[in-house]
Amino acid sequence: MKKILIVVDMQKDFVDGALGSSEAVAIVDNVVNKIKSYAADSNSVIFVTYDTHTEFYMNSAEGKKLPVPHCIAETDGWRLDKRVADALEPVNYTKVYKPTFGSIELPKLVEERVCGEDFTIELVGLCTDICVVSNTLLLKAYYPEVDITVDVSCCAGVTPATHNAALTTMKMCQINVIGE
Repeated sequence: MKKILIVVDMQKDFVDGALGSSEAVAIVDNVVNKIKSYAADSNSVIFVTYDTHTEFYMNSAEGKKLPVPHCIAETDGWRLDKRVADALEPVNYTKVYKPTFGSIELPKLVEERVCGEDFTIELVGLCTDICVVSNTLLLKAYYPEVDITVDVSCCAGVTPATHNAALTTMKMCQINVIGE
């Protein structure tokens, strides 16, 4: 059985940059350990999403509601946190660039990589209450019979309250929430 790990938006702007938080900084080592665990398993496949905006971000629908420029393509804040990047350095993984919260390409990319085998999906990353929940629910809608898990010890939200609200939502949608 294939094991899919999706590392969501572990970029500098979400860890300790424009939209960073102490909660985000606190999960980095857990995410690094999760990546190393999957990398050591020959039945694993790793995807890494990148929130990716242009210099015109402030004119976008998202920019009008979240007026904080972040993850502008090729800037320092767009790059992965150094510890995460170092953990991924020796790993063959697939980058997924997304202009918004959830990637509509991600389910298709997963399907291409599993080649008809049974599989599970685990998601980790930032922010629980925006991009993690969006990608998780997209994947659940696309794969309603697949076992999908979110590891709380490897996630952080914009605030602890909205992080917990997202976890509750995912539990209600039959997502396995572990690491609490």
